[in-house]
Order: sequence, then structure tokens, then C-alpha cells
Amino acid sequence: MSTALVSLLLVGILALQTSSDGSSAPSAHSAECRATKLLVPRCGAWFGAYVRHGKPDLEEKVLAYEKRIGRTLDIVYAYHDMSLDGLEGQLLTEQEQRVGRTRLLLLSWESKWWNGTPAQQPSWRQIAAGALDKSVIDVQAKRIKAYGKPLFLSFDLEMDTRTPAGGTPAEYVAAYRHIHDRFRELGVTNVVWTWIITGYSGHNDLFRALYPGDAHVDWIGYNQYNYYRCHNADWQTFEQTQKDSHDWIREHISADKPLMLSEFGTADDPSKQSAQAEWYEQVPRVVRKLDGVRAALQWNYRDPGPGCDLSLARDESWKSLRKAAADPYFNQVRP
Repeated sequence: MSTALVSLLLVGILALQTSSDGSSAPSAHSAECRATKLLVPRCGAWFGAYVRHGKPDLEEKVLAYEKRIGRTLDIVYAYHDMSLDGLEGQLLTEQEQRVGRTRLLLLSWESKWWNGTPAQQPSWRQIAAGALDKSVIDVQAKRIKAYGKPLFLSFDLEMDTRTPAGGTPAEYVAAYRHIHDRFRELGVTNVVWTWIITGYSGHNDLFRALYPGDAHVDWIGYNQYNYYRCHNADWQTFEQTQKDSHDWIREHISADKPLMLSEFGTADDPSKQSAQAEWYEQVPRVVRKLDGVRAALQWNYRDPGPGCDLSLARDESWKSLRKAAADPYFNQVRP
């Protein structure tokens, strides 16, 4: 065999990686697999998480979580309100910028003032009218622009749970579009606009009305869990929690937008201590099957309601998640 032929074979071998199901795919580190400008990995998916933290200890909590799963997160999830002072209302805190040096950020920006009075709560109608431009929108836009790195930004995730009390679907869409367009006017080009819904099938008609449109949305996310006893539901596998929402979005909202499992997780079953671990074992296999899902973020905290702890319950669960997160499909090169 000639030296040239041997070299070609070696190049071919190095360009392939074997997944947990035995199939071969281009290496995530090859040029053809690098993420797009909209942070879409071409040959797999990002793996991320929401790690419970206070604003000043974000990096500490993220590093502790990463130690448990044996890898660096691709995406770290954080929340902010629209208050005028303090870290809650400051998108891109110093801690977030530190974490973002080697990871991507998903910032969920809420039209709330968490410690404010009822009169201080922002409304979709006010946002759409530009009433918060100078005091809130422009301030955050300039901070994000100065950050420079691309990041995911979500405005009022799970907005389907906030109407009609928070306003009409049309008012939400107007507020979303106003923020998007205002950022563009200010020259902010490093935001990847992410529209996140619950995925709850009972809100399907609402989703259509709440969608800001393809021109204003880069990614679509949805949050689906195996609640089990948390909400007196039947036990569902990971695939059962994700597939119906995925298929409905693909048919009725977008056939080609990249999708994000922006929050996923499972309650524990005390009567079967292996159940949570077995649930997480399915994650890589199922994500591969879901067309266009390019990111999956584990929710390692609780959900509102009695007994609704969705965090990892025991060492066996951590080991299972560690194995899932190590799958080559989640091994992507971060920008």
C-alpha cells in the first residue's frame, strides 16, 4: 500500500467518530461541523443546563455541576428581570461574562420587576410602545453589544402561561418584535433570538398566535418534563415527554428552525430508584431522532408545586447523566 493511500485512509478515519449507537459521523471538530453564525451545530447538538445559583456564585455552581457530569457545559442558562438596579436587572453580570468565556449563554429576560411594586411591573403594551427604551431596553442592548460574543436571548419564556393576565398574544408579539428591532437599530448583532414555549398541547392554538414570525426568531425552544407525582401525572419516558411537542412545532410553526429542548428533566420515583437513571439513558438516542433539535438543557432544580423536585436525586442518576452528556453527539466545538 502506498504512503499516499495510507495517509488518505488515516484522514478518513480521523474525520469520523463513532456514536453510542455504533454509527459513524463526521468529527465535531472538522470544518464541516463548525457551528453557524446563529450557533447551530451542524453535526450534533449542544448540551447545557440550568444550575441553581445566586447571581454572585454562578461560576462556582457551574463548576461544581460540571465536575459531577465530567465535562464543560456548552450552554449555561440564567434569568433576569427588567428592574433598574442590582444584578437581577443586569444582563451579563461579571459572573456571566466569566462563565461565557468558554461557554455559550442563554439569558431569559423577563418582563417583570421581581422585587418591585405592582405599579413597577413592565407590561407588553408599554414595551411595544417604547416606554422602556431609554431606561431598560437600550441599557441592556448596549451591554450585550459590548460583550461581543454571540449569545442566546429569550424574551418572556413560556409566555403562553401569562395570557390573558399579562396581556394578549398580539401585545406579546408586538413587545417581542419591538425589543428585537430596537436591538437591531442599536447595532446589536450578537444576539441569537430564541422563542421558548411550554410545549403543552393544550396551548397549541395560543402558540400560533404568540409566534413573532420567522424574521424575528432564530431558534424555537420548548420545556417538557416527566413530572410524575409532582403533578399527579403518569410516568413518561424521555421520548414521550419530547416527541409530541416536537412534531407539532415542526408541522404548525416551523419546518426548519433549529429547535432547543430548553428545559428537560424528570422527577424521581422513590419506589424504583433506578427509574431516573434509566430515563436519562435515553437522552442521546432520542435527541438524534428529533429532527432539528440542536440543543438540550437539563433542568437541575425544582418546579413550582408541592413535591416537585426535578433535580438529580442520587449518585446513580448523576452517573447516567454523565454518560449521556459524554455522548459524541453532544461533543461540539463552541465558538
